[in-house]
This record gives sequence, structure tokens and C-alpha cells, in this order.
Amino acid sequence: MSFNSSTMGSGSRTTRRTFEFGRTHVVRPKGKHQATIVWLHGLGDKGSSWSQILETLPLPNIKWICPTAPTRPVALLGGFPCTAWFDVGEISEDAPDDLEGLDASAAHVANLLSTEPANIKLGVGGFSMGAAVAVYSATCRVLGQYGNGNPYQVTLSAIVGLSGWLPCSRTLMNQMERSHEAARRAAALPILLCHGLGIYIYV
Repeated sequence: MSFNSSTMGSGSRTTRRTFEFGRTHVVRPKGKHQATIVWLHGLGDKGSSWSQILETLPLPNIKWICPTAPTRPVALLGGFPCTAWFDVGEISEDAPDDLEGLDASAAHVANLLSTEPANIKLGVGGFSMGAAVAVYSATCRVLGQYGNGNPYQVTLSAIVGLSGWLPCSRTLMNQMERSHEAARRAAALPILLCHGLGIYIYV
């Protein structure tokens, strides 16, 4: 599946980047379908790796959707191409954010969830870079829009992040302070973050 992204370049030029997402693997619920979670792999991995793990979990009422990120050059790896949800040069609060790549991946996740039945709870989770996209999806839900200003229209019920980080953290606080609706949505969205030996639950 491909995703077209357009951004304004210098002057009035518009540049377009197409992201070709890899194969999506689905683990069907063994019991009554009550929730669907899109689970996102880490840098250099693929959806099939996590689908095999998730299939063994004793969670029979969850449908797992495990997409594969596009293959792209990654600055952190010296430009070496591998599967990555967005480009990253370093893992730090001061590193620049690849907003175009983040928006494309968050939109891909939203598209995967948009066809689920109306009575099903929806969630996003992931590992490492996948966790970063899951948390970024949470900020899109809370703010009601992607970083490019397009509306975010999926109602998320849960976010899970394993060994990830928060993209765009430098601007998030200012955006939150300007919107009472964003604060209300943030308070209503359960988030589970695990990193190393630490577990953080936000409800």
C-alpha cells in the first residue's frame, strides 16, 4: 500500500513523497472479537515477526494487525536503507522530527483501523520506533489533527509503547495548553509505556 504526502518546499513548489508500505499480517481473534490493535515493529524489522509472537498471547478477543514499514534510507544508519516508519538521525529530545514520515505512518495506521466494526475498541501499540509512532498517533488523536494540520478521525481506546519515545515533544506542551478539548481527550486515553524494568501507566 502506498501513501502520498505533499509538503510545501521553497517558494511555491510542492514536493511529493510516496511511501510504499510492506505486507500487513493479521492475527484473527480466537474468541469474540472485542478489540483491534495495530502493532508496529521496530527499526529494520517486519510485521510477520510480531504477528508470530502476538499469536501466542492468551488474549483471544483481540485482533492484531501487524503492518510492515516502508524501506527507506535512515540517517541514524548512515543512510543505509531498511524498514522504518520515519527517518531518524539520533534518539534525543533535540533531534529534528521527520514530521512527513510520522504523518504518513500515523495515517497508514488510521486507515487500517478505519474499516473495523463500529462496536470494536481500537488501539495502537509498538516496539521501539513502532512505539514512537503509536505515541505519535495518540498525540494526533488528542490534538484532533496530524502534524500537517489534516484532521485525525479515528477514536483510539488504548496506546501501548515498549521501549519507545515521544516524537515532537518540544512542541506538544504548547499545543496542549492551547486546547481544553485536547486536555480532555488526553485524560480519557489510557496509555501503557514500558521501558527496561520500568512500567508507566497513564489513565
